[in-house]
Amino acid sequence: MPAQVNYDEVEVGAQLPARSFPVNRATLVQYAGASGDFNPIHWNEAFARSVGLPDVIGHGMFTMAEAIRVVTDWLGDPGAVVEYGVRFTKPVVVPNDGTGAVIEVTGKVAVKLDDRRVRVDLVATSGGEKVLGMSRAVVQLT
Repeated sequence: MPAQVNYDEVEVGAQLPARSFPVNRATLVQYAGASGDFNPIHWNEAFARSVGLPDVIGHGMFTMAEAIRVVTDWLGDPGAVVEYGVRFTKPVVVPNDGTGAVIEVTGKVAVKLDDRRVRVDLVATSGGEKVLGMSRAVVQLT
């Protein structure tokens, strides 16, 4: 399915619909099973604290995957993402309090490129802290 967003109708500065992604300990266990990343910093509070973390933290790749969902939901086609990169700036701390954490993601069209592509810049925060830096995706539009 091709992207449902038309290059000619997109303007620089256009905001993508923001999303909130809840994360709890069960989410982390499910992601660990799917990814094979069973590092105890993602599920064992005592271990996480023993290595200097404030609590269990979410997997960086999980955070990255949740953030790009803002773009793929907007496009209607995950295959339209041709480049994606981030810098991990802060971990997503996931307390075992029945609530967990929330990853808040916003995005905007930053630049129109050649070949009907645009760069989308994302901002991902959790607990009021920016958790991804330089989060950018290049996408192919119709």
